[in-house]
Amino acid sequence: MNRTQVIEQLPGLRRYARVLTGDAWAADDLVQDTLERACSKWLLWRTGSDLRAWLFTLMHNLYLNQRRALPALAQVDIDDIHDQLPGARAPSDDALDLECCLQRLPADQRAVLLLVAMEDMSYEDTARILGIPAGTVMSRLSRARTRLRALMDREPAPSPIPAAHADAPAAGAVPVLRRLK
Repeated sequence: MNRTQVIEQLPGLRRYARVLTGDAWAADDLVQDTLERACSKWLLWRTGSDLRAWLFTLMHNLYLNQRRALPALAQVDIDDIHDQLPGARAPSDDALDLECCLQRLPADQRAVLLLVAMEDMSYEDTARILGIPAGTVMSRLSRARTRLRALMDREPAPSPIPAAHADAPAAGAVPVLRRLK
């Protein structure tokens, strides 16, 4: 392992850390801790193996260790207390915020989604980094995508087709999709 190889991995490590922690300062600290751990454990890295996967594994394990060290907080779903929050958003203020939606995913689903979708890692590499079977990676990825889609989904626009003719779309018209709950 040489310095250039590690430096090439910094943007990906920083992206992953940023979304894991949800905070730029904490992400920088996590990247620094990961690099410190890599320097102290560099003899454990096998020459010719995937340096990127090894660094992401170190980062993921450090993140989990840091989370375990924190006192347990009660989980509260924001949807349950939405009416009690000050400064509720106006209906016109419904811009999509991907980072906010990502933070609302469970940590295990978010990690898989980020590694596969954002870092373009294979299921096998992701499974090795997270220490889980490849099948679990696929199911968590599916659940994460479904949940993220639901979080980012806006209310559908009113149908342009009159209610009397809703079942019979006009020739050449694109069928109107309705959300089922």
